[in-house]
Amino acid sequence: MRAFPWEAAMAFGFGRLRLSSEAFWRLTPRELAAAIGRETGPVRAPLDRASLSALMARFPD
Repeated sequence: MRAFPWEAAMAFGFGRLRLSSEAFWRLTPRELAAAIGRETGPVRAPLDRASLSALMARFPD
């Protein structure tokens, strides 16, 4: 298991969301994830090999 990325979470919360320290530390992980998702949009899965091959065939440049 990887450690929670606190540096990135704090940078996003304080920087992009402009949260105060008190507001940031009162958030639950689920609330923080929802706030981040609202700003960044849904996370998309990376292309699998078949999808990448189809895309390359469609756009060969």
